[in-house]
Amino acid sequence: MKKINFAGGEPFLEPHFLGELAQYCKEVLHLESVSVVTNGSKVTERWLQKYAQYLDIMAVSCDSFDEPTNIKIGRGTGGHVAQLTKLSRWCRQYNVKFKINTVVNRYNFSEDMNAQIQALAPFRWKCFQVLVIKDENDSSDTLRDARRFTISNEEFKEFCDRHRHNGCFVEEGNDVMRSSYLLLDEYMRFLNKDVKEPTKSILDVGVTAALRDVYWDEKGFEQRGGVYDWSKDEKPEHPGSKELEW
Repeated sequence: MKKINFAGGEPFLEPHFLGELAQYCKEVLHLESVSVVTNGSKVTERWLQKYAQYLDIMAVSCDSFDEPTNIKIGRGTGGHVAQLTKLSRWCRQYNVKFKINTVVNRYNFSEDMNAQIQALAPFRWKCFQVLVIKDENDSSDTLRDARRFTISNEEFKEFCDRHRHNGCFVEEGNDVMRSSYLLLDEYMRFLNKDVKEPTKSILDVGVTAALRDVYWDEKGFEQRGGVYDWSKDEKPEHPGSKELEW
């Protein structure tokens, strides 16, 4: 294991627990990379002062640089871009690699984000095509209903064509996203998106046994750039090859 990413939900709803996990991953597991995905609203400078040394990457979700559009999408109440700008500054100050995640959807696919991205200068800008997943966000009966956000492949391509000249830009369409992540849920089960039921918990059967029952799209993982410069340290304490064991 070389890298772990904490996502949610919102990991910063439990900031102390998140910080302790990051510290454990670095000091005990000696992982090359520890990252977190956050909407940014709960991140404080005090947290970074204490735990930034254990964090390689902070990925902040930003779907628009137009606040009315953010509100329409459900991203904050009007101060999201200002908080994003503050976080980019803090990441540089505390030596954490700053990343932006954008979900391209019905409300933002025609937006030109070039000027703002170039000003913030993230080391990586991941742009996802909004994905509808059966029984998770595909109806009025699920916790979320993403159907009104969907766009065509052509509309996603239009957004990508407008922005791919940025060196930090990484696109991720539905074709490579669906099964190219190894995801653990709150019960420590690997998820099998749209394929079959989750595995048994790694707390019960162990990682090796659980992995035997996971469908993982290794080709999609490579296609979406799953291996990249994910450590902030030029010479990690325990260096290793970026070649992964499948």
